[in-house]
Amino acid sequence: MPCYASIKSIASFVPDTCIPNEFFTHFLETNDEWITQRTGIKTRYFANKSQKSSDLGVEAAKIAIQRANISTHDIDLVLCASISPDYFGMPSTACIIASKLGIENTPAFDIVAACTGFIYILSCAKSYIESGMYENILIIGAEKTSSILDFTDRSTCVLFGDGAGACIVGKSEKIGIKDIHISSNGNFSHLLYTPKRNNSFRKHLAFEMIESIVDDEEIENQALKMKGNEVFKIAVRTIAKDANDILKKNNITATDLDYFVPHQANLRIIQSVADMLGLSQEKIILTVQQYGNTSAASIPMALDYAYSEGKIKNRNLLLLDAFGSGFTWGSALIYADFV
Repeated sequence: MPCYASIKSIASFVPDTCIPNEFFTHFLETNDEWITQRTGIKTRYFANKSQKSSDLGVEAAKIAIQRANISTHDIDLVLCASISPDYFGMPSTACIIASKLGIENTPAFDIVAACTGFIYILSCAKSYIESGMYENILIIGAEKTSSILDFTDRSTCVLFGDGAGACIVGKSEKIGIKDIHISSNGNFSHLLYTPKRNNSFRKHLAFEMIESIVDDEEIENQALKMKGNEVFKIAVRTIAKDANDILKKNNITATDLDYFVPHQANLRIIQSVADMLGLSQEKIILTVQQYGNTSAASIPMALDYAYSEGKIKNRNLLLLDAFGSGFTWGSALIYADFV
């Protein structure tokens, strides 16, 4: 009998502190209308000084494990995607999450694919399950993006939020994860990146405005840089083509989809792609308004929102699509088996 991979549960977690657009008016020349018109974002959540990406990931993972009706002892691989890891280079955030969950003597590693990270680790999990190598894989997108933002740069710092999404990928007798496509092009790496650690970075931040959120160590970390207009144009084109390609490959049309769950980067990007695909508004899952861009956590957080709101029904056909620094991009066709 064939062995298929399926998402068995979905979960998410956001920190307590909700940051409205008005927060940025205290130290930037901006306002709620400017941010909303350009991004669609109204609020986002920031972790506190003591919270790390792993802490957010752990909370989401606990819910995912419970919903899958398994224990930590059943997990035989932990994968994490993040652009804001606990440590610079090592150890991996996946190892830290595993440790905090009490998972020992089990492989754990990170993948760095920016906002496409969740699609990348989902692709890995699918391959591992279908090969028979593992049975229950915990995958997590965990982000404390507030720790890598330059709060003097209004073109970037208003876009991002903190949060985590997690799911259990396991064996199924039915096709669950129907297909996944991932790709990249490093020729555009200069358009969206974080530079190496720079100890002089502190003086470039509006430190007095954010010291309650970001600690000294984090301020000295690298800050995200982006050429927004160029990224916007390439993202729309690439996401739309990638979505069309995976649909065509699987003989599926946009009308066959129950929901489109895109990376929640910018409302204008999402709407542009949806229009190019011919998708109606009611088929689009949107969380960018309340969470902002949570990078690798974005898609699982959006999935959990739709699940919690009762939008997604069992065996609904979903198209996931993401684009991120690298540039990386990816799409996935899945049946909702986590409902």
